[in-house]
Amino acid sequence: MVAEGAVPKEGQLVLKDGTADEFGHVRLSGIGEWVAREITDRTGQDARTTVLGHVQRGGTPSPYDRWLATRFGLHAVDAVEDGAFGTMVALRGTDIVRVPLAESTAGTKTVDPSLYDEFEVFFG
Repeated sequence: MVAEGAVPKEGQLVLKDGTADEFGHVRLSGIGEWVAREITDRTGQDARTTVLGHVQRGGTPSPYDRWLATRFGLHAVDAVEDGAFGTMVALRGTDIVRVPLAESTAGTKTVDPSLYDEFEVFFG
């Protein structure tokens, strides 16, 4: 996990491009891809980036979206402080828990088929 605007310890701000927002501020992006390349280079394991906000929501973030993202961040930092490497944070009900990566990748996760009936009401 890495925050937009994070800077490598011996480096400078990593930007995908130098575009600015409507207020003239540089748009922060690119550090995640840099970290993924570093992980791949150092471990030989494939690493990819995911922007949580893109996965978490499909539109304008709600207060719950923002609160959940903040909670995930807090719990991820706690995991690092505790040395709980090889785990990920996950939402179970309303609780955020640590899950071993081996468990999270052990099998295919499926969606309960009855949920498709509910989705059909909204999406046809």
